[in-house]
Amino acid sequence: MSFPARIDVHQHIVPPVWAQVLDAHGMDSGGWAIPAWSAGDAITMMDQQGIATGVLSVTAPGVHLGDDAEARTLARAVNEYGAEMAKDHPDRIGSFASVPLPDVDGALEEATYALDTLGADGVVLMSNAHGRYLGDADSEPLWAELDRRHTVVFIHPGQPPMPLLPGTPAPLADYVFDTTRTALNMVLNGVMSRYLNLKVILSHGGGFLPYAAYRFSGLTPAVIDPNRTAEDVIGDLKRFYFDTALSASPSALPALLAFAEPGHVLYGSDWPFAPQDVGTYYNHFLETYPGFAPGQAEAINRGSAEALFPRLAR
Repeated sequence: MSFPARIDVHQHIVPPVWAQVLDAHGMDSGGWAIPAWSAGDAITMMDQQGIATGVLSVTAPGVHLGDDAEARTLARAVNEYGAEMAKDHPDRIGSFASVPLPDVDGALEEATYALDTLGADGVVLMSNAHGRYLGDADSEPLWAELDRRHTVVFIHPGQPPMPLLPGTPAPLADYVFDTTRTALNMVLNGVMSRYLNLKVILSHGGGFLPYAAYRFSGLTPAVIDPNRTAEDVIGDLKRFYFDTALSASPSALPALLAFAEPGHVLYGSDWPFAPQDVGTYYNHFLETYPGFAPGQAEAINRGSAEALFPRLAR
């Protein structure tokens, strides 16, 4: 079975200026080397993997490397680069705009510019910004503005504020943990119940959120907030969307499909940080999965993303 029309919501762009600034800071992506990237290579990969369009984002550590002014400048540069790629290849490339959290004022300014002037398809946020998670009260103005705009928000994990496991790059283990951590933080602090116009995509199948969701919902009323019911918590957790990047496996996919609402699972590759042969490995699981309901595979590969990004609808 093949799906030649996939929309890939978890694919990365490597703007040269971003790679250069990371190198100047002596940084990489959580212990992961920064790969080479070009639009031509991206399109070649997509043709070989049955992907019609990739909605591209800058990955961790994002654009805020410690200094607000530098972060604002870098965000503008990477967003303009992504917009040029999308302009040159409108049917093949989309763009999630980067914003310089934890600088909320800078993030508001850049989101407005990227969405209004550059025509970005949405916004990418790192799961934490120097230890501040996305349910933090300081982020309220940004959530309110993104909600007002009915924005699609893609949450990509970053390194949590703790040391790496020896010999274990952050994307291998810690990113799964941090996606789950920020999603729960958003729900417990009411982001998902207050801002109902948001469409929030969690990377990598939501970390271990689908597997642990009923742990969170069962314990929250008992130990955190007696005014909330388990059903309230589950309802907020189910508002998230999820991509399949590195997660379409025989053990993860059944849990994800059992938990996610219909239309809330989207295809993701994580290329080029996940090499193409890794994408092929997970595509095989997705393409041979025996448990899909009628129409479910087509929704994951394209239909659910079309609902989030109407400009890509055929």
